[in-house]
Amino acid sequence: MKAKAQPHPIVENLGELDLSERLRPFMPRWVAQLGIGLACAAIAALVRMLLDAVVPGGAVFALIFPAAMLATFFARWQAGAVAGLVLILYTWFFLYPVRSSFRFAEAAGSLSVASVAISVIITVAIAELFRAAARRATRERDRQIAERDLFLAEFDHRVKNNFAVVASLLDMQRRRAREPATADALGAALNRVDSIARAHRHLYRGDSGPTAVDMATYLGELCDALSKAQMLYGAVHLECHSDTIRMPRDRAVSIGLIVNELVTNASKHAFSGRASGTIEVSLRSEGAGYVLTVADDGIGMPTGPVRTRADGGLGQKLIEAFARQARATMTMQSGANGTKAVFHLDP
Repeated sequence: MKAKAQPHPIVENLGELDLSERLRPFMPRWVAQLGIGLACAAIAALVRMLLDAVVPGGAVFALIFPAAMLATFFARWQAGAVAGLVLILYTWFFLYPVRSSFRFAEAAGSLSVASVAISVIITVAIAELFRAAARRATRERDRQIAERDLFLAEFDHRVKNNFAVVASLLDMQRRRAREPATADALGAALNRVDSIARAHRHLYRGDSGPTAVDMATYLGELCDALSKAQMLYGAVHLECHSDTIRMPRDRAVSIGLIVNELVTNASKHAFSGRASGTIEVSLRSEGAGYVLTVADDGIGMPTGPVRTRADGGLGQKLIEAFARQARATMTMQSGANGTKAVFHLDP
């Protein structure tokens, strides 16, 4: 399928430019058209006077055509006709052929004025046709944008429903699972689906449209959901802090999945044998890039500092994969004071 040619930006601007229409709340259209036509004629006459100081009597009719064309672009053919008529009369009376008179020094003078008048009519007609074509192109563009927005809204609604169906199925299977390991795996999958769904919902929020995700709101809601899912109440707290950052959808999803994996792991393993603790999620701007930190003050990992390994568990492999998708460099430290994972994200 061939893509439709988009109108040139200049054509779009001409299509949206109609001062007589914009001034309708303040004055009748014909008054605005008359005023714009006279204003264009006055500017052309002023320029003509300045040129006469340099080149007296040179190309006396030259400025009529651009003035009539501009008036037509600004306020349709009526304004162009006013500008052309006024400038023809002004030039005829003050400049050609006998100054301060409508008399002709010779018969050819009348033919010259008539040819100029016909040329002005043709110029105004062409300018009006071009302006109307630009207007139609702008309206077609607006129609296509409206159709696209309607399609995106319908698509968004269907995707939300699909996420809800998948989450419901996973939750139903989790509740029916008899083995704790199976229930935990299904619960982890449910949290991952919820993280992706939340990023999708945030696409249509804010002033940037469906292109970026507000990370502060997204991570805040994600952490609230994780607190409820992992039942982090009472003495174990999950804190979330983020600068005002907007990120593309795919990158936001990867960051959300990283947070989901690390918070889930910390809630399960960081506080064994302890009654209290804190898990902190932070996303900050740093230089041209960003820094994501997920830290806890738990008991730490038994083996000390963790290094990236090819034979790591599924959770570790997922975190590494999500870090690559987010274009992040991961470092992780663990000790008696807790575990801290830091991700440096490229701009």
